[in-house]
Amino acid sequence: KLKHHPLYKSIIEGGKCISYGARALNEGGFQSIPKCAFPGGALIGDTAGFLNVPKIKGTHTAMRSGMLAAKAAWDALNENKDTDSTVFLYDYEDALRNSTIWKELREVRNMRPSFHSPLGLYGGIMYSGLEAYLFRGKTPWTLKHKGKDHEATQLADKQTKIEYPKNDGETSFDILTSVSRTGTNHEEDQPVHLQVEDWDKHGREMWPKYKGVENRFCPAGVYEYVEDESKEFGRRFQINAQK
Repeated sequence: KLKHHPLYKSIIEGGKCISYGARALNEGGFQSIPKCAFPGGALIGDTAGFLNVPKIKGTHTAMRSGMLAAKAAWDALNENKDTDSTVFLYDYEDALRNSTIWKELREVRNMRPSFHSPLGLYGGIMYSGLEAYLFRGKTPWTLKHKGKDHEATQLADKQTKIEYPKNDGETSFDILTSVSRTGTNHEEDQPVHLQVEDWDKHGREMWPKYKGVENRFCPAGVYEYVEDESKEFGRRFQINAQK
């Protein structure tokens, strides 16, 4: 809808789209960092929420966490090379807490939550300025997020359906065309990591309530409900993974 607004359309109209990209930001920050090591693996980069939200930058923290995980994996494998037990990266958690990642994210931990506090929008802007230039995360308090992510998802029958303008092929394009312009590609033998234990059960429980909220999980249309008269609600849930 944004690209069809007269202001933006007047700027991009007549141009040529040569690439496409879309990104969902993980805004949890310091307060939402989970346990990052588990038997046989570790969470790194944006998977663990290492995005510096005020700067909207996370490539450097992703690279750094990958380096720390690799070092921890090397040490763990060397310590357990004579056994067949599952490797646990004990050193990774400690390395994270002693790294520049932890320091950087802790310094900006209160900026995003301040906008959902009693300070409101303008108060949050002023408070964030103080955090950025004066406090620098050294305050003795840590603001909490307003709520949990899943609490923001409401039932479909309580929402007004959004009618999007039809793609005109000049300023806006269909999903397949846009995805082809991302240059995204995976190895042919890369395992599909998106798994659903019971496809039919998922469709029966989720479609009547949310009418396909999964369609909005990914701008590339990875999650999709397709018409299928053999199913109870006439819809079948599928994941479009590259094979």
